[in-house]
Amino acid sequence: MIVLQNITYIHPDKEVLFDNLNLTVNTNKMALIGHNGTGKSTLLKIIAGRLQPSGGTVTTDSTPYYIPQIFGQFNDLTLAQALRIEDKLKAFNEILAGHVTETNLTLLNDDWTIEDRCRDALAYWKLEDLDLNQPMHTLSGGQKTKVFLAGISIHQPEIVLLDEPSNHLDTEGRQLLYDFIQSGTSTILVVSHDRTLLNRLDSIYELSNRGITMYGGNYDFYAEQKQIEGNALNQDVKSKEKALRRAKEIEWEAAERKQKLEERGKKQQKKEGTGKAMMDKLKNDSEKSASRLKGVHAGKVGAISQELSELRSTLPELDKMKFGFDNSSLHKGKILITAKDINYGYGDRLLWKEPLSFQITSGERIALTGLNGSGKTTLLKLILGKIEPRCGTIYRADRQAVYIDQDYSLIDNQLTVYEQAQRFNYSSLPEHEIKIRLNRFLFSKEYWDMSCNTLSGGEKMRLMLCCLTISNQAPDLIILDEPTNNLDIQNIGILTGAINEYKGTLLVVSHDTYFLEQVNIERMLK
Repeated sequence: MIVLQNITYIHPDKEVLFDNLNLTVNTNKMALIGHNGTGKSTLLKIIAGRLQPSGGTVTTDSTPYYIPQIFGQFNDLTLAQALRIEDKLKAFNEILAGHVTETNLTLLNDDWTIEDRCRDALAYWKLEDLDLNQPMHTLSGGQKTKVFLAGISIHQPEIVLLDEPSNHLDTEGRQLLYDFIQSGTSTILVVSHDRTLLNRLDSIYELSNRGITMYGGNYDFYAEQKQIEGNALNQDVKSKEKALRRAKEIEWEAAERKQKLEERGKKQQKKEGTGKAMMDKLKNDSEKSASRLKGVHAGKVGAISQELSELRSTLPELDKMKFGFDNSSLHKGKILITAKDINYGYGDRLLWKEPLSFQITSGERIALTGLNGSGKTTLLKLILGKIEPRCGTIYRADRQAVYIDQDYSLIDNQLTVYEQAQRFNYSSLPEHEIKIRLNRFLFSKEYWDMSCNTLSGGEKMRLMLCCLTISNQAPDLIILDEPTNNLDIQNIGILTGAINEYKGTLLVVSHDTYFLEQVNIERMLK
């Protein structure tokens, strides 16, 4: 069990990340989701005991086993050191060699199956060839993640905390992860945007600026509930907009009616010869009455306007965004790429055991799949014409292609947000139109002079989509390379919506099967 009571965390710069969070976790498998920047990873570190909260208490039944996001921070350690089993393994081998000392027995702590568990755990994750004494820097990102996942079977903890565990895993690795989580008996709390993984969990906890909200089901159940909430919110917004229009009409009608009554009264008073002193008094009384009436109606309009503003501020950002993707000018079915018996080599070694032959036609939606290290990025470079095959032939039709990698390298980090948008302004749109487009993609005035280098992955993705709509030149081919790796669920939804409005040719490299389904992939290129 995990119990959080009044957890508050304040950054060193005095910014409050979250305040008075309360949570009791007693189900077996659950997810913690939320927008980038809400503090999911920070909260996981607090639960793990790696970070102290500014206030509140954390209670757990046992010490959690924590796997952080892998960024190379363990490169100077061996596998055994990273897994915190080096001393125990050394003691085990010393005892086997006849050095049965008190120190070695204490370090081993009667854990006589440690070596067998290490071997079995590495074998499950397809890491049989690794040596526990080799440095972590010799491994790929996916292998590093698998090493720490193997640590779950080695340490056999009651509580497991996972921070984006599928980020660096290929399709095979992800399936092993899904199976492992479903068959495990530990309490598992996962921070992830992998919706296939989220659908294998018992409940979803959403962290937002309003606190933590629990949804008693998997991701699909959560999405349905959010849709119901969104529909109700949109209905509330429409009702409030209608109420605001009616309040303004009543205010105008009341003012017009009062003006007519005053004009009629003035004519009547002149006709009856009312004295100047009385006329002044009547005029003063009328002005006070008009002021009170105006104040009453203005108060009603202001109150409704404030309520409407608050409702609109809670709308999902996707509902506020407007896309403007044009269609490709190429007719559907036109041959864009034809590869015949191509291969590529580094030194004397060819990359693929068998040469590749395939064709890509206009309007197709294709996923490029394969294990990590199988040459997917090299194949993309061949398709784009950045390199040429060592053998075989490749035909590339005259077409405009846009390559969007997971680092969004089309964004120039030296430019401001507005300067980046202007770089795609091929049709000389006026400044105010560029700023309107930026606003549509949630880049308000305070962003315009901000350096692109300070943007998050999700913000860079939105800026890239905005630039494509500003260009007014629909690409014939969009290539996405692991597009969901650095995005939260909300920004994946934004990307999915934009891609589904695009009618040209799409080629996607991704291990995210849920995303591939959502963008209507028609065939796989393996």
